Amino acid sequence: MDHAFAVKKLSEFLKLVNTHLNDLDAATGDAGSDWPEWPQDLVLQQVWARQIMNAYEPGLGDVAQDESERYYWHQVRAAAVEALGRALSAEEIAEFLRPTSPAVAADSLHPWVWDSAAPLWAAEARQDAVLAAARTVNRRLQQKLSRHDVGESDLCLQTFAVTDPTAGKPRLRFPGDRDTPTWRARQEGAKYLAAGVFLAIRNVAAHEDHVSWSEQEALEHLATLSVLARWIETCTVETST
Repeated sequence: MDHAFAVKKLSEFLKLVNTHLNDLDAATGDAGSDWPEWPQDLVLQQVWARQIMNAYEPGLGDVAQDESERYYWHQVRAAAVEALGRALSAEEIAEFLRPTSPAVAADSLHPWVWDSAAPLWAAEARQDAVLAAARTVNRRLQQKLSRHDVGESDLCLQTFAVTDPTAGKPRLRFPGDRDTPTWRARQEGAKYLAAGVFLAIRNVAAHEDHVSWSEQEALEHLATLSVLARWIETCTVETST
């Protein structure tokens, strides 16, 4: 719901209601059952106001006409004020009542990632922080495999492949039973995620003059690199015999 729009329309309606009540109070006696013709603006605004009131609470805007016109408009005003209060506080209440969510602690990311990124992050150079972390992860991967002859993405595709290693092309292997579909799926998933990290995150950070990553987006990129770093550290190296 557009709460700002509701506030605007209800505020406009309440001004008209208050004006009409002042006119009634200025008149002698009570209108009783003799209902005069209402101002056109008041009638038109009431159509909007009734729907908005009922949107916040079904039936709130359906005020029954009483014998006293003055009493009726006081009831309408009370309903509109309640709806206005709900509209004004809706976003704050929604934020307050939102379930508490966990937060990612940047300094708890894998040290290959955060130790590289932290100084640049502190300088608000988020793009450079992500790039530094990606380069460190790549260097660690190269060192673990003793390979410096191929680009990051190709290295990941070869490294996590389920095929047997060949001369000069070792593999990284997750622990577990290699005869199970789960183990194979984990290897395949790591292969494509790792390659994707370098293609879609590292390359963008390295080759774009400026990326418009928000702090949250940059942190998510670091978290993805942290996942990859933990996988690389967890896996064992398998070479050809």
